[in-house]
Amino acid sequence: MLLLIDIPWNPNIFSVFGLLITWHGFFTAVGLLCGVWLGVRLADRFGYDPDQAYNLALIGIPGGVIGARALYVVENISRMDSIWEWFAITEGGISVWGAVLGGVLFPITYGLVRKIALRVVLDAAAFGMILGMAIGRLGDLVNGEHCAKLTNLPWGVMYSNPGSPGLRCAIIHHGTFDVAVHPATTYEIFGNLLILAFLFLAVWQLKFWRWPGVTFLLYLDSYALLRFGLTYFRVDSSETFLFDLRVPQLVSILVLAISLPILVYFIKFQPLVVNRPERFFAKVNRL
Repeated sequence: MLLLIDIPWNPNIFSVFGLLITWHGFFTAVGLLCGVWLGVRLADRFGYDPDQAYNLALIGIPGGVIGARALYVVENISRMDSIWEWFAITEGGISVWGAVLGGVLFPITYGLVRKIALRVVLDAAAFGMILGMAIGRLGDLVNGEHCAKLTNLPWGVMYSNPGSPGLRCAIIHHGTFDVAVHPATTYEIFGNLLILAFLFLAVWQLKFWRWPGVTFLLYLDSYALLRFGLTYFRVDSSETFLFDLRVPQLVSILVLAISLPILVYFIKFQPLVVNRPERFFAKVNRL
């Protein structure tokens, strides 16, 4: 192979007073901070109250954690021996789709109860969410959190640290650790960054800001298509359900089925926004 990367690092960085700090947790935290920062900055650029945007972000964070664990439990419930394992989040196990849906559902519910306009802030949040997801996947790459299929392409990754989930996965699914597997999480990092670039293009060049809420729906639909395809590279989501599809793929289809009609409705039947705050049209690199 022209590019076979051996990742020998321990997935754990250090422990503080019994609290284990892992690369996965570190990059998740960095991604969360960067995502909130970008989302709030863009919300302000779109003319939304930044304090309100921060409040919604603080509501979305615990929602994302709950959703991430809940969907992971649904996907892996057959492997769990007791109900207490459902809540053992410190031992690992979260679902990105669950984090996305939970992180959105909680602020939307709060906004509906408080009668807060949400479309504009959701458009801004889309940028922060996809950036945070891209950064968070760096932790998965280092740790080898997600098991991937063998590859005979000119590139691949191999995990050699005894504590790496990637090494354990290779032994369980492929019989040995000395094999090259698809860098599935790296594919998703690049895919997420392409979605981020697409969102900037859609807002600033294609002027999708004229339809509040559409940019957020484009983010959901783009990620749904990405995740549906990339699931075929992984073996940790091996249990199939309806039409031999896996849980992430079923969620992707459900998201597309719900969001696409709403997107068409917003574009065809909702009045256009004709004015934006002057700072919205400033150069993107001034963010």
